[in-house]
Amino acid sequence: MFIGEVARKTNLSVKAIRFYEEKELIVPPKRQGKYRVYTNEHIEVLRLIAEAKLLGVTLAELKGFIKYENGEANWAEISEFLVHLKARLQAQIEQTKQKIAKIDSCVGIINAK
Repeated sequence: MFIGEVARKTNLSVKAIRFYEEKELIVPPKRQGKYRVYTNEHIEVLRLIAEAKLLGVTLAELKGFIKYENGEANWAEISEFLVHLKARLQAQIEQTKQKIAKIDSCVGIINAK
C-alpha cells in the first residue's frame, strides 16, 4: 500500500511517516517505481510508535527498542521494553501518590490552625 493509505490507517501524517523512516524507526519500504510500498508490518510498527509517543516515550527510546531482524520487527524485544515501560509508569504513579499524601498532610496542618 502507498503512503497515503498508511497515513489514513495509522492517523499519522505523511511527513511523520517519512520522518520515522529517515530516523530508521521503520525499515525502508520496497519501491514500486517511484512509490514506496508499505506492508502491514509497517502499519503495526507505526501504530506502536504513535501509542508509545502518547505514553511519553522519546524518539531516542523508540530507536533503542525497535529492533529488526531480517527486515521484521523483533516483537519479543518490543514486548520486553513495554514491560519495563509499564514498571516505570507504575513507579511514577507511586511517586505521585506520595506527593499527593504530602499535600494532604500540609493541607491538614494548615486547616488545623
